Amino acid sequence: MAKKTSCPISRKDFRDNAKPVPVKIGEVPFLAEVKEFSTGSLGWYLNGKTTIEVGGTAVSVQIGMNVTIVGSKELPKESE
Repeated sequence: MAKKTSCPISRKDFRDNAKPVPVKIGEVPFLAEVKEFSTGSLGWYLNGKTTIEVGGTAVSVQIGMNVTIVGSKELPKESE
């Protein structure tokens, strides 16, 4: 079985220093916002809508994206 990856930062470090991450989908820029997920994982979340061209036809798309720090779910919970 593969060894689990440990998270190199603390929850406090994440809360104090994480910034939104720029993401480009097609030619449209978005910002993935800093997020502490209900699962306990830390990362970034993006939710939105845009259009993407497929064979010359614009199609409407819905975006749902999670970017999760590997191993962050296992970090000890810290008091607020």
